[in-house]
This record gives sequence, C-alpha cells and structure tokens, in this order.
Amino acid sequence: MKIYIKATLRTVGLIGIVLFFNSCKNNLASSEVSNTSKNDTLSVTILQTADIHGQLDTHPELFWENEEIVFKNRGGLANIKTLFDRERQNNPNRTIIVDGGDLIQGSGYAALSEGKVMPDIIKNMGYDLIIPGNWEVVYGKDIMMEVMTGYDTEVIVQNMYHEEDEKPLFPASWVKEIEGIRFGFVGINDPDVPVRQNPIFSKGMSFSGLNADLKKTVDDFKVNENIDVLFLVTHIGIFKQVELANNPIAEHADYILGNDTHERVRELIPGKYAKVTEPGAFGSFVGKLTLHFVDGKLVGDDYELIDVDPEVFPADPKIQDLVDKAKAPYKDHLETIVGYTTTPIYRYLTVENPMDNMITDAARWKTGADIAISNGFRFGNPIVPEDGKPAPITRANLWNLLPVNEPVKTGKATGKQIKDWLEKEMHNAFSQNPMERFGGWLVRYSGMTVEFKSQNERGNRITSITVNGEPMQDEKYYTISACVRPGDPIDNLCRMSDVKDVEVKDYTIHDAVEEYLQKNSPVSPVLEGRAYCDYLGTYSFSTVPKTDYKFQ
Repeated sequence: MKIYIKATLRTVGLIGIVLFFNSCKNNLASSEVSNTSKNDTLSVTILQTADIHGQLDTHPELFWENEEIVFKNRGGLANIKTLFDRERQNNPNRTIIVDGGDLIQGSGYAALSEGKVMPDIIKNMGYDLIIPGNWEVVYGKDIMMEVMTGYDTEVIVQNMYHEEDEKPLFPASWVKEIEGIRFGFVGINDPDVPVRQNPIFSKGMSFSGLNADLKKTVDDFKVNENIDVLFLVTHIGIFKQVELANNPIAEHADYILGNDTHERVRELIPGKYAKVTEPGAFGSFVGKLTLHFVDGKLVGDDYELIDVDPEVFPADPKIQDLVDKAKAPYKDHLETIVGYTTTPIYRYLTVENPMDNMITDAARWKTGADIAISNGFRFGNPIVPEDGKPAPITRANLWNLLPVNEPVKTGKATGKQIKDWLEKEMHNAFSQNPMERFGGWLVRYSGMTVEFKSQNERGNRITSITVNGEPMQDEKYYTISACVRPGDPIDNLCRMSDVKDVEVKDYTIHDAVEEYLQKNSPVSPVLEGRAYCDYLGTYSFSTVPKTDYKFQ
C-alpha cells in the first residue's frame, strides 16, 4: 500500500499527516495535513474544456512524441459527454464541469449557422459553467447573447459590458457549494478582443483589463461570499495566465483555469499565488483537477489531461443524434471535396506550417502579389493522408483552416514598412513580457523568406529578408495580399497601416483556395524555411517565458 503525503501552505494550522491511499499523482509543495482516515477525505472533481471552436466530431489531432509528429483521432462532443458521465458517476454530486470559451466559432457548421448549431447540444452536455472567449464575438453582440443564453447554463464574465450603458453582459461570478465547501468562480475574457479580432465583431461591447477594479472584484468576492476555493476562469492565453498567477490581483485565488492559446498543460504550472491549467483545444482533451479536503480545508490536488479517445469514450447516442441533426442542413455543401493533399496539412508550430504555406501560395497565385500574408494562430484540425493515398480536402476542412471567410485585399508597401510591421508582429509573438503578447505565433507568408532572432529586443529581431529570392529593399514598393478585416481603415492590411493602392477583390479567400486546389491538386505543402530562427528551430510548438512547459 502506497502512502502519499500532501500538503499546502494554506493548511499550516492543521495537525499531523493525512494518509492518502493510492490517491494523488502531483504533490502540493510545502504543506501540513491532519491525521485522518480515508473516509474523512472529501474529493471534488473539476472538469474543464476549452477552445472547442465548433468542432462537433472526432477528428485527427497532432501530437509531438519522441521528437516527431504523429496523428491520432480525438475529440467529438458526443465522446466528451461519455467522459463527463463517467466522471460524474465516479464522483457523484462532487463534480463541476467548466468550459473556458470559444465554443461557437471555428468550423463550417458553426460559421454557416452563426453559432446556432451549438445551444441544443451544449445544454444537454452537462456543463455547470461557461465563459465567453475572444471568438464568441464573431457574429456580433446580439447573436452572441442569443446563443450563450440558449445554453441554459451559467455564463459569467467580469470584464464585458454593453457599450451604451456600461452594464455587464453577464454576471461576473458564480458560487457552487458542495458539502459545506464553497467554490467561487470569476470569469475573465481577453481585453484585447477588439484588436485581436476584426474590430466590427465587438461593436456595441466594451472590455476592461487586468487592473485594480478586477482585483477589487476578486477580493470582495472572496470575502463577501465566504469562498473556500477561488478559481479565475480566464480566456487570456497561457502567457498572461502565468503572469496573472504571479500578480497580486490573484493573491486570493487558488487556481487559474486558463484558456485561449490551445496549450496542453499536463502538470499544474505554479505561480506565486495560484496554479495554472490549460486543457488543449477542439474538444480533443478534458482537463481534470481533483481537489482533496479534510475538515473543509484544501490539503492536496491532482491534475491530469485526459485524451478524448473515441475508443475509450464512445459517442453518447443522444448527443450524437443532436450533432447529426444540427449538421444536416449544411452537410452536403460542407462535405464536398474541393481538392487533395499528399502530405499532412497542419498548423501547430510557432513559426512556419504546411497549412499556411498552402493558403498563402493560393492567395499569391490568385492575386499575383509579391507577398501573401496569413494571420498566425494555432488553429485547424490536421488533414492526414492514409495508406499512401492523397487525403481529400473538403469545404468543411477549409472552414477549419480559415474560420473567417473575408474578401481578399491587396495593396503596396515599401520594404521599410514591411520590415517595421514584421518587427511589431514578432514582438507580439515573442516578447519576453507576457502582457505584450497577442498569441505566441508568427504571421505566415508566401513569396518572402525571413531569418530572425526571437530572443532579441523589439526592432532588432530580423537579420535578413528576401522577396522572390532577392534581398528586400527599403524604398522599393512590394504588392501584398491579405484579407479584409471589417472595421479596419481601408489603408490597413493585416495590421500594417498606410498601405498604398488598396484594392478589395470580388472574391474571398475561400474562393481563392478552392480555385487553387482545383487547378493544382493534389498539393504537397511542406516546411520550407520561409521563416527561421536558430533558437526556436524547425519544430517550435510553444514559447512560454519563465516556465518549463512543453507542448506534447
């Protein structure tokens, strides 16, 4: 029989040692626990999903194992429901289920229905609590409110308001009491949503930041509601979540249930005040935090990231039926094959990805521009050939790759403008100050090759740029292709300002990619060194300062 000794600084007043029999995997640092039997130990389970992004079904997922990329089938809302039910059966009346936002955007089914495929499914999943993410605004405020209230589930967020009167969109917090222990949750969305997303998406909404008002809200909530364990449920990205865990704003928090950057935290990341989780994305994983109490005091925790493996968690029939009915009006259109690939297409790396190489090649082929740009993010389920045969690419895949289908926009900028813009984008991705990061992934492009040093200071990262094989010239104008961001000034192109000779095309980026695939399939996009940094290497999945976290 193994005995695990668990402890926490919060339980210094307890006497003796608690014996946990075959229980916990991760020891809490520095603690003392009272002498008690197993029967006197209360365990509560917190399950967390994040960044499902409209993914309804099981799909290929990318893993980094033994220094190479492998693919496995994971996810599916009906499969997650089976996992939820099993966990609730294992710990009845002591399980809380939370989603951290970005439910309603990311797939073709979500986009064509403007998120309305989700409510009937989500309200039958068994969630206790949901917060909005940065992409919840994609269809506008009215639709966001309609969809999220349709979940029939508690929705909280502390820092989103109606712009006209500054009244909150949702309550800031929620309390759940289990056997006399009070669990408190405060929701926080990314205050940079109007900058990160197309500005028009968040029209009619305002956001507050990580400031003194937030600290007061958290502190007052802790005291006034007599909270025993306080969770900040945040959609601000791993970098800012780790920073928040070390900020006095979180001095009365215990855990930060993080979301947004799709990181797969497999061991709690400790901060000065709180511990941080983030449970991957696309419904491929569920985070499981188990808290152990003796006499109402928190004395230990375990954490694991559970793969939603369809062979382990078969689809729940009721949820699968709801999924199939929600998909039916759009299925014929979205499952139409528009091309093929002989190489895996994915977008998980920090710098360059085959998925973006294909997209930007298509845009440059269609527009004739010198340089085509694709925004940088970790998004889109892989498309994986099997048995030596090319893999089909469907319209549903295109929506996964390109979740917002806007018209293509072209313009001209000097080499100096492009270099200054790229330095700014690199700072957004690689700043050592987490509060200055926007996501952690570099913009992608075709027609341009860049060598850089991610660890250098802003303005000094780029070491060389070539365009179509020639060194970039500061005074020369280059034509650029990107996509319209509704709400941006007309002379703004992918956050680059003062672009000349701007033209909005009469076709969208989906149109361009479909046409490219029709003419060029099967395609074979691979990593080509379009952007390269010695420090990061070819296979950089994450750069999280001040931690030893690794994406797996």
